[in-house]
Amino acid sequence: MSELDSIFQSVKKSSRKLSGISDKTVHEVLSDLADLAVQEVDFLLAENHKDLAKMDQGNPMYDRLLLNESRIKGIAKEILQVKTLPSPLGIILEEKTLENGLLLTKTTVPLGVIGIIYEARPNVTFDVFTLALKSGNGLILKGGSDADFSNRAILSLIHRVLEKHNIPTEAFVLLPADRMATKALLEAVGFVDVIIPRGSQGLIDFVRQNSKVPVIETGAGIVHTYVDETADLTKAKQIVHNSKTRRPSVCNSLDCLIIHEKLLSNLDELVSPLLQSGVQIFADEKAFDALSSNPLIQKAEESHFGTEFLSLKMAIKTVSNLEEALEHIATYSSKHSEAIISENPEHVRQFLLEVDAAAVYANASTAFTDGNQFGLGAEIGISTQKLHARGPMALRELTSYKWIVQGDGQIRA
Repeated sequence: MSELDSIFQSVKKSSRKLSGISDKTVHEVLSDLADLAVQEVDFLLAENHKDLAKMDQGNPMYDRLLLNESRIKGIAKEILQVKTLPSPLGIILEEKTLENGLLLTKTTVPLGVIGIIYEARPNVTFDVFTLALKSGNGLILKGGSDADFSNRAILSLIHRVLEKHNIPTEAFVLLPADRMATKALLEAVGFVDVIIPRGSQGLIDFVRQNSKVPVIETGAGIVHTYVDETADLTKAKQIVHNSKTRRPSVCNSLDCLIIHEKLLSNLDELVSPLLQSGVQIFADEKAFDALSSNPLIQKAEESHFGTEFLSLKMAIKTVSNLEEALEHIATYSSKHSEAIISENPEHVRQFLLEVDAAAVYANASTAFTDGNQFGLGAEIGISTQKLHARGPMALRELTSYKWIVQGDGQIRA
């Protein structure tokens, strides 16, 4: 057995006991971890700086990699929020007694061992541990080399708290940041129950194509907002600007603005806040011709549609009606988050009904697609598929269920 297989086996063995940890102990662990993260902020920032020093500040991943005191306090707050949520384990989903007297109870249980493959986002290490512990799951983390110092620093704090409460640290491990570890994790059949990739479309595609373990796809967001001919322009300016610029490096940020051709005369006004924020725009021919000259505005190429920019870049597509907007979204969407800005109730109804995405918005920013914002606490990712879970994957989404059958000597004829 290889060294990595031994690690996988240890996680699986240790994880079997996690669902039996009392809520009181789980809450104490989460409280202590939140406190320790704030207390050790200097240590965390020093290790994070080692990672940042290796990355070009112009890289779209830089903002995802960055930790600062404010973000660490925010992470601690999210840990405490998860603490307040009810346990997702042992919930009775269905119960019935058969004619033969057998009592059947369908109840929630942990998934088992979850493998997380992620890129330069050290906050994920905190988030997924918090959710895994609360949902009784073992955890195998495979972070990227870009964030290795940060991830190991965070895990060291997690292990300190676990040891304090006599919880086996072997149930929560971080693999080496090399490709061999990724390959081993993807082939860990019998040890790992599900793998969840968090990162770029390239990472997700690689995991899906190479994993022998079941995969839940999360993360990649090619996000559209359609500004209908009836849109309130004041709302539209605020929503579009927020969707694009709040945190352009995250998966819920706007990638393509779809505008009704009757609003082309208002396009300069609509994009003015974006240009002031330094957003580079790739406009189709009609939109380009309608916009005033600006170095940040270029003609779009076909490749700009269907691109997750993860930076201050955005495409504009012009349509003549709602049907064209729906068709464009259906062609290029990653099924993450899509929005309409409209004062026409029928257009809103049709958009919400027909758009196939994990989160569909009317007259609001797509920046809200987030487990914390949805009141779910931290999230393990945004699932863009339809099997098992869809949208923000929080505590309930990290469980399965089993049938408990209780009898008194019944046999089947």
